Amino acid sequence: MTTAQIAPPLAKPVNSPAQVLVASLIGTTIEFFDFYVYATAAVLVFPTLFFPTSDPTSALLQSFATFSIAFFARPIGAMVFGHFGDRIGRKATLVAALLTMGISTVLIGCLPSYAQIGVWAPLLLSLCRFGQGFGLGGEWGGAVLLATENAPEGKRSWYGMFPQLGAPLGLLLSSGAFWILLHFISQEDLLSWGWRVPFIASLALIIVGLWVRLSITETPEFQQAIDKEERVKVPLIDIFARHKRSLFLGTFVALVTFVLFYIGSAWLLSYNVKVRQIPFLEALEIQILGSVAFGLFIPLSAKLAERFGRREVLIGTTVAIALFSFLLPVLMGGSEAGIFGFSIGAMALMGMTYALIGTALAAPFPTSVRYTGSSLTFNFAGIFGASLAPYAATWLQKTYGLSHVGYYLLAAALITLLCIFASGKDEV
Repeated sequence: MTTAQIAPPLAKPVNSPAQVLVASLIGTTIEFFDFYVYATAAVLVFPTLFFPTSDPTSALLQSFATFSIAFFARPIGAMVFGHFGDRIGRKATLVAALLTMGISTVLIGCLPSYAQIGVWAPLLLSLCRFGQGFGLGGEWGGAVLLATENAPEGKRSWYGMFPQLGAPLGLLLSSGAFWILLHFISQEDLLSWGWRVPFIASLALIIVGLWVRLSITETPEFQQAIDKEERVKVPLIDIFARHKRSLFLGTFVALVTFVLFYIGSAWLLSYNVKVRQIPFLEALEIQILGSVAFGLFIPLSAKLAERFGRREVLIGTTVAIALFSFLLPVLMGGSEAGIFGFSIGAMALMGMTYALIGTALAAPFPTSVRYTGSSLTFNFAGIFGASLAPYAATWLQKTYGLSHVGYYLLAAALITLLCIFASGKDEV
């Protein structure tokens, strides 16, 4: 026999921990940067450029309405990308989701304003926002599975935390981009052309993200599903036929995570700029500080979950959010120091819940439908918890006062708490 005949078959390449964590983190960072650049522009720029015929409050509400479109697009993206993620694989689907989100973002930076093409401007903006949501609907679930399905035994909460770090990093980068711009150009220049820079510059991040994503191999758990022929033909049908309970409970387990985040980011920014008349730069600094607290508390939460249990940490954090809701009118209605305190407190609690929500939502679904199931659950939660949160909080504050924004957050926390208790230990 020749050497070639007796040589053992080459082993399939295995992703190193560093590859897994960087690939899951960089993708979500890019996706959330793109997503939050829009949220920041929806407050600072879009009301003036795309809805100039309305009074300031109506223009802001219309801008937030386009912001919400992405959350209704996300479940559609979850169904489409989830189907291919469960049928073809995590890697190829993640690359396609990143491209969809990235192209939509770059196109926003190239759009003409209302003054140039009239009503077509907000319509095209809405279409691109739909594309952002469609892409993110497929990105998040795949990134979480890339991390958790490569995790060693007992490390799922820790590995599942890494893609979640993309949210505070994306928020920090998007807020920082506008903050840097305002240090070098005037507000007039920002409205004229400067706002386009972060959208178009995201192209560089996308290229880096694609390079990292293309270097990884399929996750071991999904490869086993292929080898054992466990894949289902239509994962979406299987989810609604066999996993309705997990889908429903998971949606509302994640409810307060979304409500808290968009009250503590998009609504907070608009309230500071439009109501408190805080200068753009200072308002962005508050958001940047909040994003730092957000990022710092994510690994802390993951470590606590490994020691005390994921379900127990989620329960404790949700109770803390419910109590924090009573502080909202006190902090937001007081001095600027109180607003800083609210931002840090809200984003610290956000880090505690967001760190674990990805692993928790993926847990109840088998490998064969996990991409579709976790993505749908997360994005349905986005519809109920996030799509209207900035709009609803703005309307509640204007109509009834700050205390009712706090009641809104409290209601979300109580619903989440009930659904965590209704879920079994293996379901969260």
